[in-house]
Amino acid sequence: MPISMTSVDRQSLSGFMTEGFEVLGLSAEDARIFADALIFSELRFHPGHGQGVRRLRRYQERISQKLVDPRALFEVVKESPALALVDAHNGIGTVAAARAMKLAIEKSKTCGIGQVIVRNSTHYGSSAVHACQAEEAGCIGIAYTNAGPEMAPWGAREGAVGTNPWGIAAPTGLGFPVVMDFALTTAGKGMMLWRSREGRKMPLDWALTPDGEVTDDPDAAMKGALLAIGEYKGYGLAFMTDVLTGVIGGGGFGLTPYADPARLDVSHALTAIDIEWFMPLDTFRARMDEFAGMVKSRKTRPGFSEILLPGEQEARRVARKSADGVPLDDEVLADLLALGRELGVSSRIDVIGPYHEHVL
Repeated sequence: MPISMTSVDRQSLSGFMTEGFEVLGLSAEDARIFADALIFSELRFHPGHGQGVRRLRRYQERISQKLVDPRALFEVVKESPALALVDAHNGIGTVAAARAMKLAIEKSKTCGIGQVIVRNSTHYGSSAVHACQAEEAGCIGIAYTNAGPEMAPWGAREGAVGTNPWGIAAPTGLGFPVVMDFALTTAGKGMMLWRSREGRKMPLDWALTPDGEVTDDPDAAMKGALLAIGEYKGYGLAFMTDVLTGVIGGGGFGLTPYADPARLDVSHALTAIDIEWFMPLDTFRARMDEFAGMVKSRKTRPGFSEILLPGEQEARRVARKSADGVPLDDEVLADLLALGRELGVSSRIDVIGPYHEHVL
């Protein structure tokens, strides 16, 4: 059955999250960066992806146990006009990635492209957050990261590489950017937990049992390894993502990320390509709109009413949630309110009312 959800006011949720992170020890600027990123994810994605505001509790636990440093140094270890290598010193991965993309954007405005690799970091959230940061600055943004070894290599039953998500964002004149954002596994364990709570089976191409058998049982799948998108092709992309982040950056890769709870050793790569180096931004937007028109003009298959661009469905979701309220899983909302009382957060989350649409 559908999971019960409640709509809350976006601005009040943002204020609550920002204050909560400040109470946990983040600077005012870093708290704003982190809160904005989580609200961004909450607006764009299915709540089962687990990339949104529920992470306040997770970071409260990790910070209180001294497993992550909320005031970690953002150290530029080495740089050139177009490149930089950063050590995040086990800080908040979302904040480190945002700072790294800011640096990549600055470099792109000088060199046409900026590339920053971050090592010794932690979970950085949604790749779209960081890719769209560059898009808003008139660039094409590319963001990718490695992660814990949840994906089984093609032919294996055990994990060896991560979900290793990618995000690519580019401006248009359509009122929303085109955004590609997905993990390289068919689904994550957050979606399996969501299916389990709903009492629903899952597709057979999501994960394996510990014995290496495909399964449609989300509870059994939680104990096994995840499967790649496109079978061996997705595995290959995940493998190369580790090469492009942890291996070349001197950070963790393969079995290393998440092996030690006190040092997750995650590595990211953030790239900004300055569009103005190639052509005026307005010209690029016009060309993107022309391209979008070509794609959308194609005849649809049976069962399809329209052709969507990458990120178009998410843009509609953001518009709807911004206007009608952000739907939160009732369990997540209750936990946020309880955590707010524990931390002494004075900001309120304004409840709008029950959320009736079944989100998929």
